[in-house]
Amino acid sequence: MNINRLFVLFITIFLAGCAGKNNLIVLTPDAGGNVGAIEFKNEKGAVVLDEQGKAIVVKDSQSPPSNPVPIAEADTQNIFREALSAKPLAPESFLLYFEFNSNDLTAESTNIIEKIFQAINDRNSQDISVIGHTDRAGDPDYNLNLSMQRASAIRDLLVTRGVKNEFVRVSSHGENNPLIPTADKVSEARNRRVEVVIR
Repeated sequence: MNINRLFVLFITIFLAGCAGKNNLIVLTPDAGGNVGAIEFKNEKGAVVLDEQGKAIVVKDSQSPPSNPVPIAEADTQNIFREALSAKPLAPESFLLYFEFNSNDLTAESTNIIEKIFQAINDRNSQDISVIGHTDRAGDPDYNLNLSMQRASAIRDLLVTRGVKNEFVRVSSHGENNPLIPTADKVSEARNRRVEVVIR
């Protein structure tokens, strides 16, 4: 189970005319449509929930959890309206690639810039990370400086287009954290990059 891709809806429902209460547990899909899975266990048994459109009802610690039962999408939306409205969007990440030993974007990456601005505007984002990287072709200290120059150039581009400077955090990894691991002194175009993460 990948917890990062799992959003669990849980509510305690007091039933009219009953002294007890039921717990209703539902999974919803992430942005990619993946539901994940969760196992619920108590003293009386265990059950796995791993399907969209199903729910588990748990009466109390002395009763076994129900097998997954169908729940209509409209009911999920109605019961969990407040929880769903508070659910944050997953961060959106973009990779921009650079020419060798340069702060110049590749032609393909230049075309991604408008998508970055669109994502910032759609989210009204005030939390943007810009992380610079290089390949291992040069000296490590030089590469650390170059990756910071790349990240700063992208930050400056965002700011000139209206993003507030205080919304952008810039960092530099140099040749550490390569996308494609290589030996030292090896040029690798996919490692010459800046990652822009928009939350």
